[in-house]
Amino acid sequence: MEFTGGGRLEVRVTSADVGKRVSVRYVTDSPSEGERFTDAVGVLTSWDAGVLTITRKSGETVRIPEPRLVAGKIVPAAPARRRGPAATFPELSRAAARAWQPVESEMLGEWTLRAADGFTRRANSVLPAGDPGLPLADALEVVREWYADRKLPAYVQTATGAEGTQELLSAELERLGWTREVTAELRIAALAPLADREPGTVEVRLSRTPDEAWLRRYQRFTATSPAVRQVLGAGPSVWFASVAGTGEVPAAIGRCVVDGRWAGFLAIEVDPELRRRGLATAVMTALARQALDEGASAAWLQVESDNEAARALYEGMGFAVHHHYHHYRQAEA
Repeated sequence: MEFTGGGRLEVRVTSADVGKRVSVRYVTDSPSEGERFTDAVGVLTSWDAGVLTITRKSGETVRIPEPRLVAGKIVPAAPARRRGPAATFPELSRAAARAWQPVESEMLGEWTLRAADGFTRRANSVLPAGDPGLPLADALEVVREWYADRKLPAYVQTATGAEGTQELLSAELERLGWTREVTAELRIAALAPLADREPGTVEVRLSRTPDEAWLRRYQRFTATSPAVRQVLGAGPSVWFASVAGTGEVPAAIGRCVVDGRWAGFLAIEVDPELRRRGLATAVMTALARQALDEGASAAWLQVESDNEAARALYEGMGFAVHHHYHHYRQAEA
């Protein structure tokens, strides 16, 4: 934190700095000896009625009564990554959207309303890429009606933790009563090290379409929705991987979408009885080699923040968090 010449902490942020990245120190609610102060770094998303709200990279919000504020300053955007490919939030957001396409979409200004018969939040949520062309409350009303017409709940997907992400929109949705249901990480890595991994003796089969066996392993598959196959099969260059099991259900599966320099890894699943045997690594290695052959050089994937086992696996493969994304469900009428 900033110190003045006299050694005192100094508050250098005001309500005019809403929307900027700040670092503050404040007195905890229940101070104990040796733990009187704590720090928060993130985007200042509001300063109302004497309370500051700061949104951290993970999307977590911290509310600080102004009298408890001890020091604060504006800080630059998070430093450039030390490992993995260079990437911007808009670039990754577009790549992820192309890899998980809805059945139906409609533009509202710079927002994309997406629907796919309820199959996954990613394909049934608003992707806000800028200005909806209406005041926020009016835009959200249009969103509610659009999804209600399709007998679906309204979701808005936002992101936090990188330059150009949507901390202010996330905070406003929360203020309006929208509920955050899921938080996930978008992780990135160089592709070549994945392809260089040794898959061992595991035989991985690649195909352009998911067969019935692949779908039986896929935990989100529902035979009652024709949207599943359409969403899974859409994308610039889509590949499906599977490792044979002892019966009619594969031991492991995966999906990869090659899109320019990016290879997106999705639906990586392993039989729970066969985990920690290198099957996920074998699937991703085979898909990475195919993506390299098509000219890709970088990789991304998404993993829910509470999936500790998967996060540890991907961390060991070199995937590092680029940003977090969240799905907010509509406020009840």
